[in-house]
Amino acid sequence: MANAHLEVFVEPFRENDPGPHVTAVIEAAAAAGLHPDMGPFATEVQGDIAVLADAIAQMIRAGFSQGATAMQLRIETIETT
Repeated sequence: MANAHLEVFVEPFRENDPGPHVTAVIEAAAAAGLHPDMGPFATEVQGDIAVLADAIAQMIRAGFSQGATAMQLRIETIETT
């Protein structure tokens, strides 16, 4: 499988206070064996597409169960040379 880059933006957005809805998404990604990087607006994750696909479902469930009101996800393949 190919590798991909995933960006996840979780709302409500609170500057300098990610809240449990954001940390739940990050913890779900980490539990899937990924290494999430929380940025100022979105959390970024890279990995195998199959692993990301499974993790996305867990991340969505985790975020909404902890109070997320919306989530935006963007995924794209990473070119390897």
